[in-house]
Amino acid sequence: AELASIAVKPVRTRYAQQVRNNLIFGFGRGAGEPASPLYSLDLGVTEAVESSALVQVGTDQDEPTAGSVTLTAGYTLTDAKTGAVIAVGKRAITSSFDRPRQEFASYRAQIDAENRAARELAEALQLSIAQDLARHGKTAS
Repeated sequence: AELASIAVKPVRTRYAQQVRNNLIFGFGRGAGEPASPLYSLDLGVTEAVESSALVQVGTDQDEPTAGSVTLTAGYTLTDAKTGAVIAVGKRAITSSFDRPRQEFASYRAQIDAENRAARELAEALQLSIAQDLARHGKTAS
């Protein structure tokens, strides 16, 4: 029930918005954002895209054939009324993808990998924040 009372602050990038949307859906079990939140979550998401494998082609250049997307999220959970920091944490998820020679297909594969990483990162954050709230509840009592 406490997870459903967390408001997630707006973010700036497409992949961060994917993480935010998945978090809001997970916290509220599909009900959306709370009308009167008890907690506020400040989320910062960064992305790193790397080539994971190279293959020798007919020319003297190596072409990347696989890549990986790593999304890293740092978060600060605060009490909405007092502004007191309840928890600070960081989580990261990596998702791999194939890089075909066709440019659009390669770009689309990277976007799909970002979306997968965003879903998994939101699940990891949800679990971490639930643990933070459980610890906070025990210390506040």
